[in-house]
Amino acid sequence: MLAELAARIGRVSDSEHLLRRALDIAPDFNAARGNLAMLLYRGNRATDALAELAKLRTYGGDGNDNLRAAALNQIGEFEEAITIYEDVLAHDPNQPRVWMSFGHVLKTVGRLADGIAAYRRAVAIWPHYGEAWWSLANLKTVRLSADDIATMSEQLAHTNLADEDRFHLEFALGKAHEDDGNVAQSFDYYAAANAHRREALPYDAATTRNTTDKAIAAFTPAFFSARAGQVCGAPDPIFIVGMPRAGSTLVEQILASHSQIEGITELPDIPILWASLGKMPYEKLAALSADERTALGDDYLRRVALHRKTERPFFIDKLPNNWLNVGFIKTILPNAKIIDARRHPLSCGFSNFKQHFARGQAFSYGLADIGRYYADYVLLMAHFDATLPGHIHRVIYERMVEDSEAEIRALLVALKLPFESSCLSFHETERAVRTPSSEQVRAPIFRSGIENWQAYDAWLEPMRDALGPVLQAYPDVPAFFD
Repeated sequence: MLAELAARIGRVSDSEHLLRRALDIAPDFNAARGNLAMLLYRGNRATDALAELAKLRTYGGDGNDNLRAAALNQIGEFEEAITIYEDVLAHDPNQPRVWMSFGHVLKTVGRLADGIAAYRRAVAIWPHYGEAWWSLANLKTVRLSADDIATMSEQLAHTNLADEDRFHLEFALGKAHEDDGNVAQSFDYYAAANAHRREALPYDAATTRNTTDKAIAAFTPAFFSARAGQVCGAPDPIFIVGMPRAGSTLVEQILASHSQIEGITELPDIPILWASLGKMPYEKLAALSADERTALGDDYLRRVALHRKTERPFFIDKLPNNWLNVGFIKTILPNAKIIDARRHPLSCGFSNFKQHFARGQAFSYGLADIGRYYADYVLLMAHFDATLPGHIHRVIYERMVEDSEAEIRALLVALKLPFESSCLSFHETERAVRTPSSEQVRAPIFRSGIENWQAYDAWLEPMRDALGPVLQAYPDVPAFFD
Protein backbone atom coordinates (compact mmCIF):
# COMPACT_ATOMS: atom_id res chain seq x y z
CA MET A 1 0.00 0.00 0.00
CA LEU A 2 2.90 2.36 0.70
CA ALA A 3 4.31 1.47 -2.72
CA GLU A 4 1.04 2.37 -4.39
CA LEU A 5 0.95 5.69 -2.54
CA ALA A 6 4.57 6.42 -3.55
CA ALA A 7 3.77 5.69 -7.20
CA ARG A 8 0.74 7.98 -7.17
CA ILE A 9 2.78 10.95 -5.96
CA GLY A 10 5.57 10.29 -8.47
CA ARG A 11 8.17 8.69 -6.17
CA VAL A 12 8.78 5.79 -8.53
CA SER A 13 12.09 4.56 -7.10
CA ASP A 14 10.55 4.46 -3.60
CA SER A 15 7.60 2.53 -4.98
CA GLU A 16 9.90 -0.03 -6.58
CA HIS A 17 11.91 -0.41 -3.38
CA LEU A 18 8.75 -0.96 -1.31
CA LEU A 19 7.33 -3.52 -3.75
CA ARG A 20 10.60 -5.44 -3.75
CA ARG A 21 10.61 -5.37 0.06
CA ALA A 22 7.07 -6.78 0.06
CA LEU A 23 8.23 -9.58 -2.24
CA ASP A 24 11.25 -10.29 -0.05
CA ILE A 25 8.82 -10.94 2.77
CA ALA A 26 6.30 -12.86 0.66
CA PRO A 27 7.62 -14.04 -2.74
CA ASP A 28 4.22 -15.50 -3.63
CA PHE A 29 2.42 -12.17 -3.11
CA ASN A 30 1.23 -12.05 -6.73
CA ALA A 31 -0.58 -8.71 -6.49
CA ALA A 32 2.68 -7.02 -5.45
CA ARG A 33 4.60 -8.72 -8.26
CA GLY A 34 2.01 -7.69 -10.80
CA ASN A 35 2.23 -4.10 -9.57
CA LEU A 36 6.03 -4.24 -9.79
CA ALA A 37 5.86 -5.52 -13.36
CA MET A 38 3.51 -2.68 -14.32
CA LEU A 39 5.76 -0.11 -12.62
CA LEU A 40 8.80 -1.41 -14.51
CA TYR A 41 6.94 -1.41 -17.82
CA ARG A 42 5.78 2.18 -17.34
CA GLY A 43 9.39 3.12 -16.58
CA ASN A 44 10.51 1.75 -19.97
CA ARG A 45 12.13 -1.28 -18.36
CA ALA A 46 10.30 -3.89 -20.38
CA THR A 47 12.92 -6.61 -19.95
CA ASP A 48 12.76 -6.31 -16.16
CA ALA A 49 8.95 -6.32 -16.33
CA LEU A 50 8.98 -9.53 -18.38
CA ALA A 51 11.27 -11.16 -15.81
CA GLU A 52 8.78 -10.35 -13.04
CA LEU A 53 5.87 -11.63 -15.13
CA ALA A 54 7.76 -14.90 -15.65
CA LYS A 55 8.19 -15.20 -11.86
CA LEU A 56 4.49 -14.45 -11.44
CA ARG A 57 3.67 -17.59 -13.39
CA THR A 58 6.00 -19.72 -11.27
CA TYR A 59 4.00 -18.64 -8.22
CA GLY A 60 0.69 -19.60 -9.78
CA GLY A 61 -0.32 -16.19 -11.11
CA ASP A 62 -1.93 -15.74 -14.51
CA GLY A 63 1.13 -14.01 -15.95
CA ASN A 64 -0.90 -10.98 -17.05
CA ASP A 65 -0.86 -11.69 -20.78
CA ASN A 66 -1.94 -8.18 -21.76
CA LEU A 67 0.97 -6.60 -19.90
CA ARG A 68 3.35 -9.24 -21.24
CA ALA A 69 2.31 -8.46 -24.82
CA ALA A 70 2.70 -4.73 -24.19
CA ALA A 71 6.19 -5.26 -22.76
CA LEU A 72 7.20 -7.43 -25.72
CA ASN A 73 5.93 -4.70 -28.03
CA GLN A 74 8.06 -2.16 -26.17
CA ILE A 75 11.27 -4.07 -26.95
CA GLY A 76 10.32 -4.84 -30.54
CA GLU A 77 9.23 -8.46 -30.17
CA PHE A 78 6.15 -7.75 -32.25
CA GLU A 79 5.32 -11.21 -33.58
CA GLU A 80 5.33 -12.75 -30.10
CA ALA A 81 3.10 -9.91 -28.88
CA ILE A 82 0.69 -10.56 -31.76
CA THR A 83 0.50 -14.24 -30.86
CA ILE A 84 -0.38 -13.40 -27.26
CA TYR A 85 -3.07 -10.90 -28.27
CA GLU A 86 -4.57 -13.44 -30.68
CA ASP A 87 -4.74 -16.03 -27.91
CA VAL A 88 -6.25 -13.59 -25.39
CA LEU A 89 -8.94 -12.45 -27.82
CA ALA A 90 -9.73 -15.98 -28.95
CA HIS A 91 -10.65 -16.80 -25.35
CA ASP A 92 -12.48 -13.53 -24.66
CA PRO A 93 -13.19 -11.32 -27.69
CA ASN A 94 -15.27 -8.78 -25.75
CA GLN A 95 -12.25 -6.68 -24.67
CA PRO A 96 -12.11 -3.32 -26.46
CA ARG A 97 -8.87 -2.20 -24.82
CA VAL A 98 -7.12 -5.37 -25.94
CA TRP A 99 -8.49 -4.97 -29.47
CA MET A 100 -7.03 -1.46 -29.55
CA SER A 101 -3.62 -2.62 -28.30
CA PHE A 102 -3.74 -5.43 -30.85
CA GLY A 103 -4.49 -2.84 -33.54
CA HIS A 104 -1.44 -0.81 -32.51
CA VAL A 105 1.00 -3.66 -32.96
CA LEU A 106 -0.61 -4.81 -36.22
CA LYS A 107 -0.24 -1.27 -37.59
CA THR A 108 3.37 -1.17 -36.43
CA VAL A 109 4.35 -4.25 -38.46
CA GLY A 110 2.52 -3.03 -41.55
CA ARG A 111 -0.64 -5.17 -41.34
CA LEU A 112 -2.81 -2.12 -41.89
CA ALA A 113 -6.05 -3.85 -42.88
CA ASP A 114 -5.87 -6.12 -39.83
CA GLY A 115 -5.08 -3.12 -37.62
CA ILE A 116 -8.13 -1.25 -38.93
CA ALA A 117 -10.30 -4.31 -38.30
CA ALA A 118 -9.02 -4.50 -34.71
CA TYR A 119 -9.78 -0.82 -34.07
CA ARG A 120 -13.23 -1.34 -35.61
CA ARG A 121 -13.90 -4.21 -33.20
CA ALA A 122 -12.97 -1.94 -30.28
CA VAL A 123 -15.42 0.83 -31.25
CA ALA A 124 -18.12 -1.70 -32.09
CA ILE A 125 -17.95 -2.90 -28.48
CA TRP A 126 -17.58 0.60 -27.00
CA PRO A 127 -18.89 3.30 -29.39
CA HIS A 128 -17.74 5.95 -26.88
CA TYR A 129 -14.13 4.67 -26.91
CA GLY A 130 -12.42 7.88 -27.98
CA GLU A 131 -8.88 6.53 -28.06
CA ALA A 132 -9.87 3.76 -30.48
CA TRP A 133 -11.64 6.27 -32.73
CA TRP A 134 -8.55 8.48 -32.67
CA SER A 135 -6.36 5.45 -33.48
CA LEU A 136 -8.48 4.97 -36.61
CA ALA A 137 -8.37 8.65 -37.54
CA ASN A 138 -4.63 8.78 -36.86
CA LEU A 139 -4.02 6.27 -39.64
CA LYS A 140 -3.05 8.99 -42.08
CA THR A 141 -4.15 6.96 -45.09
CA VAL A 142 -7.64 6.19 -43.71
CA ARG A 143 -10.73 8.40 -44.10
CA LEU A 144 -13.63 8.08 -41.67
CA SER A 145 -17.09 7.79 -43.19
CA ALA A 146 -20.20 9.91 -42.70
CA ASP A 147 -21.59 7.13 -40.48
CA ASP A 148 -18.40 7.25 -38.40
CA ILE A 149 -18.76 11.01 -37.99
CA ALA A 150 -22.41 10.61 -36.96
CA THR A 151 -21.53 7.96 -34.38
CA MET A 152 -18.70 9.99 -32.87
CA SER A 153 -20.84 13.14 -32.78
CA GLU A 154 -23.59 11.23 -30.99
CA GLN A 155 -21.13 9.90 -28.41
CA LEU A 156 -19.62 13.35 -27.90
CA ALA A 157 -23.04 14.71 -26.97
CA HIS A 158 -23.21 12.50 -23.87
CA THR A 159 -22.79 14.59 -20.74
CA ASN A 160 -21.25 11.76 -18.72
CA LEU A 161 -18.46 11.11 -21.23
CA ALA A 162 -15.02 10.70 -19.65
CA ASP A 163 -12.58 13.55 -20.34
CA GLU A 164 -10.13 11.24 -22.10
CA ASP A 165 -12.83 9.90 -24.42
CA ARG A 166 -14.00 13.46 -25.09
CA PHE A 167 -10.72 14.93 -26.32
CA HIS A 168 -9.88 11.80 -28.32
CA LEU A 169 -13.24 12.03 -30.08
CA GLU A 170 -12.65 15.72 -30.76
CA PHE A 171 -9.26 15.04 -32.32
CA ALA A 172 -10.79 12.25 -34.43
CA LEU A 173 -13.66 14.49 -35.57
CA GLY A 174 -11.18 17.23 -36.43
CA LYS A 175 -9.31 14.82 -38.69
CA ALA A 176 -12.52 13.46 -40.24
CA HIS A 177 -13.82 16.94 -41.09
CA GLU A 178 -10.39 17.97 -42.40
CA ASP A 179 -10.44 15.02 -44.79
CA ASP A 180 -13.91 16.11 -45.94
CA GLY A 181 -12.75 19.68 -46.56
CA ASN A 182 -14.82 21.20 -43.74
CA VAL A 183 -12.00 23.45 -42.61
CA ALA A 184 -13.79 25.68 -40.08
CA GLN A 185 -15.58 22.77 -38.42
CA SER A 186 -12.35 20.80 -38.39
CA PHE A 187 -10.44 23.60 -36.67
CA ASP A 188 -13.19 24.02 -34.06
CA TYR A 189 -12.82 20.36 -33.10
CA TYR A 190 -9.01 20.57 -33.04
CA ALA A 191 -9.18 23.69 -30.86
CA ALA A 192 -11.62 22.06 -28.44
CA ALA A 193 -9.52 18.88 -28.25
CA ASN A 194 -6.35 20.83 -27.50
CA ALA A 195 -8.08 22.96 -24.87
CA HIS A 196 -9.41 19.88 -23.10
CA ARG A 197 -6.04 18.14 -23.31
CA ARG A 198 -4.29 21.18 -21.90
CA GLU A 199 -6.52 21.16 -18.82
CA ALA A 200 -4.91 17.92 -17.67
CA LEU A 201 -1.44 18.59 -19.09
CA PRO A 202 -0.23 22.12 -18.32
CA TYR A 203 2.85 23.47 -20.05
CA ASP A 204 5.15 26.36 -19.15
CA ALA A 205 7.01 27.75 -22.18
CA ALA A 206 9.34 29.67 -19.86
CA THR A 207 10.73 26.38 -18.55
CA THR A 208 11.76 25.26 -22.03
CA ARG A 209 13.36 28.64 -22.73
CA ASN A 210 15.22 28.47 -19.42
CA THR A 211 16.51 25.00 -20.31
CA THR A 212 17.60 26.29 -23.72
CA ASP A 213 19.47 29.21 -22.16
CA LYS A 214 21.21 26.91 -19.67
CA ALA A 215 22.32 24.57 -22.45
CA ILE A 216 23.72 27.50 -24.46
CA ALA A 217 25.64 28.74 -21.42
CA ALA A 218 26.97 25.29 -20.51
CA PHE A 219 27.95 23.79 -23.86
CA THR A 220 30.61 26.17 -25.11
CA PRO A 221 33.52 25.50 -27.49
CA ALA A 222 35.80 25.47 -24.45
CA PHE A 223 33.62 22.82 -22.77
CA PHE A 224 33.97 20.44 -25.70
CA SER A 225 37.63 21.13 -26.46
CA ALA A 226 38.56 20.39 -22.83
CA ARG A 227 36.97 16.93 -23.14
CA ALA A 228 38.00 16.01 -26.68
CA GLY A 229 39.04 12.39 -27.15
CA GLN A 230 38.44 11.38 -23.54
CA VAL A 231 35.28 9.25 -23.67
CA CYS A 232 33.35 6.46 -25.39
CA GLY A 233 34.31 6.52 -29.05
CA ALA A 234 31.48 4.28 -30.28
CA PRO A 235 30.33 5.45 -33.74
CA ASP A 236 27.17 3.32 -33.70
CA PRO A 237 24.42 5.83 -32.83
CA ILE A 238 22.69 8.11 -35.32
CA PHE A 239 20.35 10.52 -33.54
CA ILE A 240 17.54 12.18 -35.49
CA VAL A 241 16.32 15.23 -33.59
CA GLY A 242 13.99 18.17 -34.16
CA MET A 243 10.33 18.95 -33.86
CA PRO A 244 7.78 16.12 -33.90
CA ARG A 245 5.96 15.87 -37.25
CA ALA A 246 8.98 17.35 -39.10
CA GLY A 247 9.84 14.33 -41.23
CA SER A 248 12.03 12.40 -38.80
CA THR A 249 10.24 9.12 -39.53
CA LEU A 250 10.80 9.67 -43.25
CA VAL A 251 14.53 10.24 -42.67
CA GLU A 252 14.66 7.17 -40.43
CA GLN A 253 12.94 5.02 -43.06
CA ILE A 254 15.33 6.21 -45.76
CA LEU A 255 18.36 5.45 -43.62
CA ALA A 256 16.98 2.12 -42.38
CA SER A 257 16.83 1.08 -46.04
CA HIS A 258 20.65 1.20 -46.07
CA SER A 259 22.44 -2.12 -45.52
CA GLN A 260 24.60 -0.68 -42.71
CA ILE A 261 21.90 1.07 -40.64
CA GLU A 262 19.29 -0.40 -38.31
CA GLY A 263 16.20 1.67 -37.56
CA ILE A 264 14.94 1.10 -34.02
CA THR A 265 12.43 3.63 -32.69
CA GLU A 266 12.10 6.66 -30.41
CA LEU A 267 14.10 5.60 -27.37
CA PRO A 268 13.69 7.20 -23.92
CA ASP A 269 17.20 6.36 -22.73
CA ILE A 270 19.01 9.66 -23.31
CA PRO A 271 16.38 11.63 -21.29
CA ILE A 272 16.53 8.95 -18.58
CA LEU A 273 20.32 9.20 -18.33
CA TRP A 274 20.14 13.00 -18.33
CA ALA A 275 17.60 12.88 -15.49
CA SER A 276 19.95 10.58 -13.56
CA LEU A 277 22.31 13.55 -13.13
CA GLY A 278 19.88 15.06 -10.65
CA LYS A 279 18.63 18.57 -9.97
CA MET A 280 21.74 20.41 -11.25
CA PRO A 281 22.60 18.36 -14.34
CA TYR A 282 24.80 20.91 -16.13
CA GLU A 283 27.01 21.36 -13.09
CA LYS A 284 27.10 17.60 -12.49
CA LEU A 285 28.01 16.85 -16.09
CA ALA A 286 30.80 19.43 -16.08
CA ALA A 287 32.28 17.81 -12.95
CA LEU A 288 32.27 14.24 -14.27
CA SER A 289 35.57 12.53 -14.97
CA ALA A 290 36.36 10.98 -18.36
CA ASP A 291 35.64 7.53 -16.91
CA GLU A 292 32.26 8.65 -15.59
CA ARG A 293 31.31 10.13 -18.94
CA THR A 294 32.43 6.95 -20.67
CA ALA A 295 30.28 4.93 -18.27
CA LEU A 296 27.23 6.99 -19.23
CA GLY A 297 27.92 6.40 -22.92
CA ASP A 298 28.39 2.68 -22.31
CA ASP A 299 25.19 2.56 -20.25
CA TYR A 300 23.28 4.07 -23.16
CA LEU A 301 24.68 1.48 -25.57
CA ARG A 302 23.78 -1.36 -23.18
CA ARG A 303 20.22 -0.08 -22.93
CA VAL A 304 19.88 0.18 -26.70
CA ALA A 305 21.26 -3.34 -27.19
CA LEU A 306 17.91 -4.68 -25.90
CA HIS A 307 16.20 -3.18 -28.97
CA ARG A 308 18.71 -4.17 -31.64
CA LYS A 309 17.66 -7.04 -33.90
CA THR A 310 20.41 -7.03 -36.56
CA GLU A 311 24.21 -6.99 -36.83
CA ARG A 312 24.25 -3.75 -38.81
CA PRO A 313 27.05 -1.47 -37.52
CA PHE A 314 24.91 1.65 -37.07
CA PHE A 315 21.50 2.26 -35.49
CA ILE A 316 19.02 5.14 -35.31
CA ASP A 317 17.52 6.70 -32.19
CA LYS A 318 14.90 9.15 -33.47
CA LEU A 319 13.42 10.71 -30.35
CA PRO A 320 12.71 14.25 -31.66
CA ASN A 321 12.95 15.94 -28.26
CA ASN A 322 16.61 15.02 -28.02
CA TRP A 323 17.35 18.40 -29.61
CA LEU A 324 17.42 19.54 -25.99
CA ASN A 325 20.04 16.87 -25.26
CA VAL A 326 22.47 17.36 -28.15
CA GLY A 327 25.13 18.76 -25.82
CA PHE A 328 24.75 15.81 -23.45
CA ILE A 329 24.89 13.33 -26.34
CA LYS A 330 28.08 14.84 -27.74
CA THR A 331 29.62 14.80 -24.25
CA ILE A 332 29.08 11.10 -23.55
CA LEU A 333 29.06 9.85 -27.19
CA PRO A 334 31.29 12.30 -29.09
CA ASN A 335 31.33 10.17 -32.27
CA ALA A 336 27.55 9.92 -32.49
CA LYS A 337 26.03 11.42 -35.63
CA ILE A 338 23.29 14.05 -35.26
CA ILE A 339 20.66 14.71 -37.94
CA ASP A 340 18.32 17.67 -37.52
CA ALA A 341 15.02 17.06 -39.37
CA ARG A 342 13.37 20.43 -40.01
CA ARG A 343 10.08 21.44 -41.63
CA HIS A 344 8.39 24.78 -42.32
CA PRO A 345 7.36 26.30 -38.97
CA LEU A 346 3.65 26.74 -39.75
CA SER A 347 3.37 23.42 -41.56
CA CYS A 348 5.14 21.57 -38.77
CA GLY A 349 3.43 23.57 -36.04
CA PHE A 350 -0.10 22.99 -37.26
CA SER A 351 0.68 19.30 -37.77
CA ASN A 352 1.59 19.16 -34.07
CA PHE A 353 -1.58 21.02 -33.09
CA LYS A 354 -3.85 18.50 -34.80
CA GLN A 355 -1.92 15.50 -33.47
CA HIS A 356 -2.68 13.92 -30.13
CA PHE A 357 0.50 12.45 -28.67
CA ALA A 358 0.31 9.67 -26.14
CA ARG A 359 3.02 11.33 -24.03
CA GLY A 360 5.91 13.74 -23.95
CA GLN A 361 4.72 16.67 -26.09
CA ALA A 362 2.90 18.98 -23.69
CA PHE A 363 3.89 22.04 -25.73
CA SER A 364 1.76 20.86 -28.69
CA TYR A 365 -1.66 21.76 -27.23
CA GLY A 366 -1.41 25.52 -27.73
CA LEU A 367 -0.61 27.46 -30.91
CA ALA A 368 1.53 30.08 -29.19
CA ASP A 369 3.38 27.42 -27.18
CA ILE A 370 4.18 25.52 -30.36
CA GLY A 371 5.65 28.69 -31.86
CA ARG A 372 7.79 29.38 -28.79
CA TYR A 373 8.98 25.77 -28.65
CA TYR A 374 9.96 25.83 -32.32
CA ALA A 375 11.84 29.11 -31.86
CA ASP A 376 13.75 27.72 -28.86
CA TYR A 377 14.66 24.63 -30.89
CA VAL A 378 16.00 26.77 -33.75
CA LEU A 379 17.96 28.91 -31.27
CA LEU A 380 19.67 25.95 -29.59
CA MET A 381 20.47 24.18 -32.84
CA ALA A 382 21.98 27.40 -34.20
CA HIS A 383 24.17 27.47 -31.10
CA PHE A 384 25.45 23.95 -31.80
CA ASP A 385 26.00 24.80 -35.47
CA ALA A 386 28.44 27.46 -34.22
CA THR A 387 29.86 25.47 -31.31
CA LEU A 388 30.26 22.13 -33.08
CA PRO A 389 30.58 23.11 -36.75
CA GLY A 390 30.07 20.19 -39.11
CA HIS A 391 28.74 17.85 -36.41
CA ILE A 392 25.04 18.27 -37.24
CA HIS A 393 23.54 17.57 -40.65
CA ARG A 394 20.26 19.33 -41.35
CA VAL A 395 17.54 17.84 -43.56
CA ILE A 396 14.96 20.36 -44.78
CA TYR A 397 11.71 18.49 -45.41
CA GLU A 398 10.66 20.61 -48.37
CA ARG A 399 14.01 20.05 -50.10
CA MET A 400 13.71 16.32 -49.50
CA VAL A 401 10.32 16.36 -51.21
CA GLU A 402 11.53 18.47 -54.15
CA ASP A 403 14.79 16.62 -54.87
CA SER A 404 14.88 13.40 -52.89
CA GLU A 405 17.92 11.85 -54.54
CA ALA A 406 20.17 14.86 -54.04
CA GLU A 407 19.14 15.18 -50.40
CA ILE A 408 19.56 11.46 -49.72
CA ARG A 409 23.01 11.46 -51.31
CA ALA A 410 24.02 14.47 -49.20
CA LEU A 411 22.68 12.76 -46.08
CA LEU A 412 24.75 9.63 -46.70
CA VAL A 413 27.84 11.69 -47.43
CA ALA A 414 27.38 13.40 -44.05
CA LEU A 415 27.22 9.97 -42.41
CA LYS A 416 30.32 8.84 -44.38
CA LEU A 417 28.38 5.96 -45.94
CA PRO A 418 28.21 4.86 -49.57
CA PHE A 419 25.09 5.59 -51.59
CA GLU A 420 22.68 2.67 -51.99
CA SER A 421 19.72 2.79 -54.38
CA SER A 422 17.54 1.05 -51.78
CA CYS A 423 17.42 4.38 -49.94
CA LEU A 424 15.50 5.85 -52.89
CA SER A 425 12.90 3.07 -52.72
CA PHE A 426 12.58 3.38 -48.95
CA HIS A 427 8.81 2.79 -49.09
CA GLU A 428 9.48 -0.81 -50.11
CA THR A 429 11.56 -1.51 -46.98
CA GLU A 430 9.73 -3.87 -44.64
CA ARG A 431 10.25 -2.92 -41.01
CA ALA A 432 8.22 -2.03 -37.95
CA VAL A 433 7.33 1.67 -37.59
CA ARG A 434 5.62 2.85 -34.40
CA THR A 435 5.15 6.58 -35.01
CA PRO A 436 2.05 8.39 -36.38
CA SER A 437 3.73 8.44 -39.82
CA SER A 438 3.90 4.65 -40.05
CA GLU A 439 1.62 4.39 -43.09
CA GLN A 440 3.01 7.46 -44.85
CA VAL A 441 6.58 6.15 -44.98
CA ARG A 442 5.32 2.97 -46.63
CA ALA A 443 4.38 5.08 -49.67
CA PRO A 444 6.49 7.29 -51.96
CA ILE A 445 7.17 10.88 -50.88
CA PHE A 446 4.16 13.16 -51.39
CA ARG A 447 3.72 16.94 -51.46
CA SER A 448 0.60 17.34 -49.32
CA GLY A 449 2.63 17.61 -46.12
CA ILE A 450 4.13 20.85 -47.44
CA GLU A 451 0.86 22.61 -48.09
CA ASN A 452 -1.85 21.14 -45.84
CA TRP A 453 -1.58 23.93 -43.23
CA GLN A 454 -2.46 26.73 -45.62
CA ALA A 455 -6.22 26.22 -45.41
CA TYR A 456 -5.95 26.95 -41.66
CA ASP A 457 -3.74 30.03 -41.98
CA ALA A 458 -6.45 32.39 -40.71
CA TRP A 459 -6.33 30.72 -37.26
CA LEU A 460 -2.54 30.52 -36.90
CA GLU A 461 -1.76 34.09 -35.84
CA PRO A 462 -0.77 33.10 -32.25
CA MET A 463 1.80 30.68 -33.63
CA ARG A 464 3.00 33.20 -36.21
CA ASP A 465 3.53 35.86 -33.53
CA ALA A 466 5.41 33.46 -31.25
CA LEU A 467 7.71 32.35 -34.06
CA GLY A 468 8.69 35.94 -34.85
CA PRO A 469 11.79 36.25 -37.07
CA VAL A 470 12.23 32.46 -37.17
CA LEU A 471 9.30 32.24 -39.57
CA GLN A 472 10.59 34.94 -41.92
CA ALA A 473 14.10 33.47 -42.03
CA TYR A 474 13.13 29.83 -42.70
CA PRO A 475 14.88 27.64 -43.84
CA ASP A 476 17.75 29.82 -42.61
CA VAL A 477 17.89 31.21 -39.09
CA PRO A 478 17.71 34.85 -37.96
CA ALA A 479 21.11 36.53 -38.19
CA PHE A 480 21.25 37.28 -34.47
CA PHE A 481 21.03 33.52 -33.76
CA ASP A 482 24.39 32.94 -35.45
